[in-house]
Amino acid sequence: MRTILPVTIFCVGLTLSAATALAHHSFAAEFDANQPITLTGTLTKMEWVNPHGWIYVDVKDASGKAVNWAIEAGAPNALLRRGLRKTDFPAGVEVVVKGYRAKNGTPTANGQSVAFKDGRNFFLGASDTPNTPAPPR
Repeated sequence: MRTILPVTIFCVGLTLSAATALAHHSFAAEFDANQPITLTGTLTKMEWVNPHGWIYVDVKDASGKAVNWAIEAGAPNALLRRGLRKTDFPAGVEVVVKGYRAKNGTPTANGQSVAFKDGRNFFLGASDTPNTPAPPR
């Protein structure tokens, strides 16, 4: 009888930790390091959320139709440590994003860098992206 409470607490803790572990993914699970991509388009939105920030960019496809790409960035805390702020990503500006395509073929990518027309160039990558040097600032 004395072991029921500790066993119950252990089981609940194990269940909660498993749910958290499933929420995160590795780069290789979702993105393809053999499919680098460069996207040029208009920034539509920045989501400053955990575990990864996201920027959204309208990119014209071959027919001229705008396709909204979702670009995964590093965690907000990592972006802050690199000197970036959410205000560095105003909607409506033209950007060039370099990264890696999603394996599932959707307009999703893991961002390595984002360059603005005014010359600013930011490293976006999460800590588990392929080893490439950060672009010069």
